[in-house]
Amino acid sequence: IFGDNRSMFVVTKKHDSFYAEELADVDPSRVLEQPANRGTGVAIIAALLQLLEREVDDIVGIFPSDHYYADNAAFAATVKSAINVSSEHDDSIVLIGAKPEWPEVEFGWIEPGLFITNGTRTPLFGVSRFCEKPRLAEARSLMRKGGLWNTFITIGRASAFLKLLSATVLPAMTCMAEAVARGDLQSVYNEIETIDFSKHVLSMDTSGLLVMPDNMSGWADLGNQARVIDTLDRNNIEPAWLREMRRSNVCTQVHVGHER
Repeated sequence: IFGDNRSMFVVTKKHDSFYAEELADVDPSRVLEQPANRGTGVAIIAALLQLLEREVDDIVGIFPSDHYYADNAAFAATVKSAINVSSEHDDSIVLIGAKPEWPEVEFGWIEPGLFITNGTRTPLFGVSRFCEKPRLAEARSLMRKGGLWNTFITIGRASAFLKLLSATVLPAMTCMAEAVARGDLQSVYNEIETIDFSKHVLSMDTSGLLVMPDNMSGWADLGNQARVIDTLDRNNIEPAWLREMRRSNVCTQVHVGHER
């Protein structure tokens, strides 16, 4: 969908032992190394400002790195539809919401609004509201009403993102813009408050947001070890490290039982 020369990687310096080898062959101009973690909102602001220094107001896609898709082709088709919608709705940001399989209380949810006519085959809706990590009863209610898991995948023109960020976190935008112009991210990261893009930006102004359901890709969030193993099991994948971990656990259990 996007060529290698059209991708930027946003990382945090203290994690360099995890990404240094992975990104060794990537042009340094396409790697934004944050001095510290100040939340998803600050990372997105920094990336957008740097992109706009050398790019025109193009369509931008934000993709978390800890996701899994059982069907890559289905996911790519949804992303292409979102790009097409963004080209028609310059002032809007398109979110991709995954069809829920259970009333998850650890994910954010999106409650779709009115149906929006568009030129793709994929349904499109306005956004009624966000709900971060609901209680079980509310998650069940959202699921019954057609709520979607918030995948955090967002697509739209850079100007649409900047407009929303300016409307919701303008002081942070101003500080970051000045720091990027000086080429000095360290100082602003020492002072700036943490910004959660979903909580402090998206949920504060839903008027320019659209949501596109992803019903087919088999999206999963790999945010912790339990989710990683659950996703692997549900997709019948057993890498060598998981097989060895399970073998070690079995041996440990047998050993402990023998000692008793």
